[in-house]
Amino acid sequence: MDLWLTEWQTPDLGLKTRVKKTLFAGQSDFQKVSVVDSEQFGRMLTLDGVFQTSVFDEYIYHEMIAHVPLYTHPNPKRVLVIGGGDGGSVREAVRHDSVESVEMVEIDGMVVDVCKQYLPEISAALIQNHPKLTLKIGDGIAHMRDAENRYDVIIVDCSDPIGPGEGLFTRGFFQDVHKALKADGLFVQQTESPFYHQSLIRKLHHDISGIFPITRLYLAQIPLYPGGTHSFTIGSKQYDPMTAPSRKPLFDTRYYNENIQKSAFVLPNMVRELLSGR
Repeated sequence: MDLWLTEWQTPDLGLKTRVKKTLFAGQSDFQKVSVVDSEQFGRMLTLDGVFQTSVFDEYIYHEMIAHVPLYTHPNPKRVLVIGGGDGGSVREAVRHDSVESVEMVEIDGMVVDVCKQYLPEISAALIQNHPKLTLKIGDGIAHMRDAENRYDVIIVDCSDPIGPGEGLFTRGFFQDVHKALKADGLFVQQTESPFYHQSLIRKLHHDISGIFPITRLYLAQIPLYPGGTHSFTIGSKQYDPMTAPSRKPLFDTRYYNENIQKSAFVLPNMVRELLSGR
């Protein structure tokens, strides 16, 4: 009998994939965690039934959420990743020569453990106990409240704005992020689909631009996510990614390059209108 897994984008639209085998299914203190081996995407992580990452296309998301902000800042040394339990964002962050330390704060230890076991290519830096990396299992929102003038770059690699990730999409959280950054710091957050989450993107852009003098949204094409196009938003105290000099990575990448660093910020008219409130 065929087994299919569906993530519903709206009540009228779902993304369905055929599953060969369920590798793990469990309930943490926060959410349902599962890893399946699918025909189309290979091994993939879901949280509360929502597709999170897959070995087929994870490199796009993780390269774009990490390298775009880290190459916008001219000399990032101290980096914080909130969430990112699969380990992909920290895997990319530690590759930067200028980066001296990467702290990762993930609320759900089960996600970390499961990904290390079933998605080792994504969790490589965690498995290797990379010397730049420090992992803390805890509440990223509380961590932000206690931090001040500490980080050059903060990467908010969160799940959808439901369950444990809901508080990471609030104005109060963004104010704490601003406080935690150094005087020339910046942060990035995944901000969902420009097709199916327009009201959320409009709200987030309004909140972030009310706190940070420079706010920029950029896009990447990710097959696993709703509509195949995903958005990220940068809030920066000083450096504008649209005018920062492009730098060629000193390591191999599969999606990101110095030209995409600029072109990702070239937005379709419908997205520009969405951000302007038209």
